[in-house]
Amino acid sequence: MTAFWVISGIFIVTALLFIIPTLLRNKNTQVKNLEHDAVNITVYRDQLVELDKDLENDILSQEQYDKSKQELQQRMLQDVTQVEEVTLQKNKKSHNIALSTVIALMLPLSAVFLYLNIGDTRGLLSQEQLASATQMNRTDGGEDTEGHDFSAALETLIARLSNNPGDIEGWVMLGRTYTAMERYTEASNTYAKLAELVPNNPQILSDYARVLGLKNQGTLAGKPTELLYEALAIDPQFPPALALAGHAEFEQEKYSEASTLWEKLLTTIPPDSPLAKSVRDSIAEAKLLASDGKGEVSDQPIAASEPAVETDVQPVNNTAADTSETTALAVSGQVNIQPELASKVAPNDTLFIYARASTGPKMPLAILRLKASDLPATFTLTDDMAMMPTMKMSSFPEIVIEARISKSGQAVPASGDLQGFSKPIKVGNDNIAIVIDKQIP
Repeated sequence: MTAFWVISGIFIVTALLFIIPTLLRNKNTQVKNLEHDAVNITVYRDQLVELDKDLENDILSQEQYDKSKQELQQRMLQDVTQVEEVTLQKNKKSHNIALSTVIALMLPLSAVFLYLNIGDTRGLLSQEQLASATQMNRTDGGEDTEGHDFSAALETLIARLSNNPGDIEGWVMLGRTYTAMERYTEASNTYAKLAELVPNNPQILSDYARVLGLKNQGTLAGKPTELLYEALAIDPQFPPALALAGHAEFEQEKYSEASTLWEKLLTTIPPDSPLAKSVRDSIAEAKLLASDGKGEVSDQPIAASEPAVETDVQPVNNTAADTSETTALAVSGQVNIQPELASKVAPNDTLFIYARASTGPKMPLAILRLKASDLPATFTLTDDMAMMPTMKMSSFPEIVIEARISKSGQAVPASGDLQGFSKPIKVGNDNIAIVIDKQIP
C-alpha cells in the first residue's frame, strides 16, 4: 500500500510541475513585453527629433518632412503593442500565486477523495489481508458457514445463461449450485438440459442420477439406475457411476451385482484411502447378504493385501469387539429448539436429524426421522444407517449434524422450515448439542 501512495504522489507532483510554473512565468513575460514596447517608443521619439532638426536646417522640405513624419507614425502604431495589452495589472502577481496554491492543494485532495469514494480500496490490501477481510465480511453479514448463501451466485448464473444458453460450464455450475442449495427439482431439470446439450457424458449422467436419487429421498430405482448404466456403457471404469450403480443394486437386494460393481470401483481408488476401506466393508456386507448370511464369500479376494477372515472366533470376544467398533462409528447427542421459535412448531411436524460431510458431497450420510413433539430429542446416528453403503460417516474425517423441523414432512428443505447445525465433529463424538435457531426464508 505504501508503494501505491508513493507512486500516486509522484504522478500528482509531475502534473503540478506542468501547471504551476506556467502560471508563475506569466508576469515575467508581460514585463518583457512592456520593456520591449518602451524601447520602441524611445527610438521613434529620437527619429522625430532628427526629422525636426532636418527641417530646421533646410535639409528636408516641408512636404518631405510631413511625409516622413507620417510614415514614422504609422510604423510606430504597427510595432508598439496596444495600450491595454501593455498595461500590467498590479495584482497579477498575487492572483497567480493564489491560483497556483489552490491547484496544488485541490488536485491531490480531489484525486484521493474520488479514489476513496469511487475506487475499490481492497486493491490496496495484500492477498492475506484481502482474504481475512472477506472472511470477516461474511461473518459480520450473518452468513451461515454451514448453510451457504448461494443466492447472489444463482442470480448471476441465471442471467449468464439467459444471455448464452449454450454455455455448458454455466449449466454445470447451475446444477451444482441447485444441488448445494438442496433444490433437487431445479437441479434435476438442469441436468436434464445438460444431458441434451452434452450427450454421452458419464459425469453428467452420473450427476443427473445422483440428483434424481436425492429428489426421491435417496432411492435410485428407476430412471437413476438407467442413467448410471448408460454412463457405464460409455466408460465402464467411471468411479461415480460404479459407486452409485452398486448402491442401486444393493437397494434392490441384488447383492452379487452390487459387490461386482464395487470390486471394479475398488481398482480405481487409492487402496489406503478411507473410501477404499468403506468400499471393502460394503463389498464384504454385500457378499455376506448374497450368501444368505452364512458368511460364505466368493473365491475371488476383495483385495490382495486383505487377510483371511477367521470365522471361529469366540463369541464373547466378538461381541466386545463389535460393541467397541459400533461405538467408534456412531455419534450421539441432543437437539433443542430456541424458545423464540418454539411457538412456530406443531407437535406433528417432522424432525429430521442427519449427518453429512463437513467438506465434500452434501448428501446425507445417515438420517433419523422423529416428531417435533419429541423435543428435546436424544439421538444416535451410526454407519448402519447410511443411505449408501459406500458413503458412510466413518468415510470422512469430519461431519456436521443438522436438525430440521419440516412442516411438509419432506426431506427436501422448504421455506419456513426451522433448522440448526452442529460444529464440524469427528465420528465417535457422543456429546453433541444442537440448537434449532434459524428459519429458512
